[in-house]
Amino acid sequence: MTRILSLLAAAAALAAPISVAARDTPDVAFEKAIGDRVPGAPVRCISLSGITSSQIIDGKAIVYRVGSRMYVNQPRSGADRLDDRDILLTRNIGTQLCGADMVHLIDPGSRFIRSSVILGDFVPYAKAKAKAS
Repeated sequence: MTRILSLLAAAAALAAPISVAARDTPDVAFEKAIGDRVPGAPVRCISLSGITSSQIIDGKAIVYRVGSRMYVNQPRSGADRLDDRDILLTRNIGTQLCGADMVHLIDPGSRFIRSSVILGDFVPYAKAKAKAS
């Protein structure tokens, strides 16, 4: 009986995950997304047709890539509900995404709207220019 219990305990230990990957804090995820880029003056809107990708930073911001530039939007309302597993749904009229526009957060499992955020201004981040020698 002792041998069976030992085997069961060993099997349970093998079935358990060896390690759980720690998720980055919002600040670390933000630094990874921005890299060595430097911020510019905030803008109110960006062109929807120029957006090539977006990334949610948990509880902090949405990063939109437009060409080689990144635009960081820290929502004026609902930033604490941002979850990097969600899908962004933007419904707007016109060709621009602007501060005060609403973005819905879709649960990837159920495909239902989980929450919404109201965007703020967009801060552009560009690669630092090389210094002339």
